[in-house]
Amino acid sequence: MTHKALKSALAASTAALLFIPSAAHAELPQPVRDMIEAAIATGDAEKVATVMELAKTTNPDDGDAIDAMSAEFDSAQQAEAAAAAAAEEEAIRSAGLFENWSGEGQLGAFRSTGNSSNTGLTAGIGLQRTGIKWRHKLNALADFQRTNGVTTREQFLAAYEANYDVSDRMYVYGLAQYERDRFQGFSSRITGSGGVGYRVIENDTMQLAVKAGPAYRKTTFIGGGTDSSIAGLAAVDFDWQITDTIKFTEDASALIASDNNTYLSTTGIEAALGGSLSARLAYVVEHDTNPPLGAVKTDTLTRFTLIYGF
Repeated sequence: MTHKALKSALAASTAALLFIPSAAHAELPQPVRDMIEAAIATGDAEKVATVMELAKTTNPDDGDAIDAMSAEFDSAQQAEAAAAAAAEEEAIRSAGLFENWSGEGQLGAFRSTGNSSNTGLTAGIGLQRTGIKWRHKLNALADFQRTNGVTTREQFLAAYEANYDVSDRMYVYGLAQYERDRFQGFSSRITGSGGVGYRVIENDTMQLAVKAGPAYRKTTFIGGGTDSSIAGLAAVDFDWQITDTIKFTEDASALIASDNNTYLSTTGIEAALGGSLSARLAYVVEHDTNPPLGAVKTDTLTRFTLIYGF
């Protein structure tokens, strides 16, 4: 039986049990009992509570019988929630490697200033898989433009991060990242990091997570030569669902090394367009304290993309 089918069966059996009148229920006038059972059949806890309160107000002598029905409903709701949670956990534990992934793809345009000043195309994909203790994140992003046969921007990024929960809010992480940006002066920049993270805020509308740990970075320059350094990484991930359709995001990081510090900030605003489609406007600032020869210290990038979630 599938997870969805199991949950449906549990809900149906719970609803059926709730319609078996007990001796206490029989004391209620039939119209009152029918009204309460109709509310219970919806499975809406708020609606049931409202109907129960009205029933007690209009039938004060039947308070005990109404409380008994309320207690039965609460017990059935708790049992159904526990069964659904157990079924969901089992589905996660038994899922295959390529199951339970979610994500989004984006396609749009950008305008940049700094080492290059132009407009072009951007494309990216983000995937996430959440388990009982583990979370896996895969991200890839590319900005590319050719003008009159000449490449004027070529920036690629791919990253994989694994998180393991050690408590409700604390986790450990491992990060591997690859970058390529000719206009910043390097053909590849590989970063590896591991450390500790903490979810400071986590609710339905707002999430704030911070992490920090040691890092290693190896840079291969366009002009030749490589550089390797031990560094420290600190990052902040903030999401705020302002309304049902508007979301604000801020991702910031600092990689501190002896030869070059890199500071990155990505500020975004997303607007739902309906269904799985949304639009995002993002402003990216990247600052290197000691960039390769011929590159400026600060790059900015403004992206407007359409996003499809799946």
